[in-house]
Amino acid sequence: MNAPLPLVSESLVVPQPYLLFLGDTTEASFAKTAFGLAHWAPDQCVGEMALPGATVTTGLARITPAQARDAGAQSLVIGVANQGGVLGAGWIEALVDAMDAGLHIVSGLHVRLSSVPALKEAATRNDRRLIDIRTPPADLPVGTGRKRSGKRLLTVGTDCALGKKYTALALYHAFTGRGLYADFRATGQTGIMIAGGGIPMDAVVSDFEAGAAEVLSPDAPAQHWDLIEGQGSIFNPSYAAVSLGLLHGSQPDVFVVCHDPTRKTILGLEGFDLPTIEEVIEMTIRLGSRTNPAIRCGGVSLNTSSLSDGDAEKLLADESARLGMPVADPVRGGPAFEALVDACLA
Repeated sequence: MNAPLPLVSESLVVPQPYLLFLGDTTEASFAKTAFGLAHWAPDQCVGEMALPGATVTTGLARITPAQARDAGAQSLVIGVANQGGVLGAGWIEALVDAMDAGLHIVSGLHVRLSSVPALKEAATRNDRRLIDIRTPPADLPVGTGRKRSGKRLLTVGTDCALGKKYTALALYHAFTGRGLYADFRATGQTGIMIAGGGIPMDAVVSDFEAGAAEVLSPDAPAQHWDLIEGQGSIFNPSYAAVSLGLLHGSQPDVFVVCHDPTRKTILGLEGFDLPTIEEVIEMTIRLGSRTNPAIRCGGVSLNTSSLSDGDAEKLLADESARLGMPVADPVRGGPAFEALVDACLA
């Protein structure tokens, strides 16, 4: 899915298939790693595991680590991407049990698994690996702003965890399905697990954020497209730095705005209202034109997962008419999504 990248000496090898670990999560948005893997790599997921109190499920069979190992699983993936990327204290015993059952542990959290003594000891005792996905390549350069060859599309958002990865992956499959030369460029832990490579942008030192984005999407043939997974939002008080560095370094020719129409405030920051789609379009063009004056909005991706088919179809049509551009839900697909693909390629 991903062409080789400069400065990344070798792809991170993650033993598959996976058992998805949901911890004690009650907020579906924080389980986006598990949901992303279950949706985009279902053949590599044998089931899910959760602790008492968890109210989130991917819909996969709920099994124990021993049952997962018997079913062929090689690794337990921590399927939670919570605020701050922290490891829940109540998870450790379950993770040790998983290693005792013969599974490696894979994490996209900020905390290093080997920094937890109980996990390190269990890994040594069982000859299992502790695999941290959020480890950027060494020697990343500072961004240069140099215009690169090839074409680029970046997904941006009104907030975190509302469909930027899903949209980029859906567009990648649509582009390649039309016979175009394209790569999906992963920038977050789930995308990296799906694609088999990428750069975890939120683990990069700020001074090298734009440079990392340039490395992620290098010079390419004129007709080649990189579909770049966005991160955060330039309106998010917590994560805007990552979003802006990715925007400047990606130099997108086209961007797609991702939005959850049912969300009113920034996730985890209830005092901050979500920006409007129009505000995101205007600000993305204003800031993105610094490194690509030709930047344009290809359309809007709405996460309508909580709506009925009829309500979703009406909302997509109404928003398209209001904004004067294609509006689609890439998971639902259909003519609206095909119109979005057409607009991105126009």
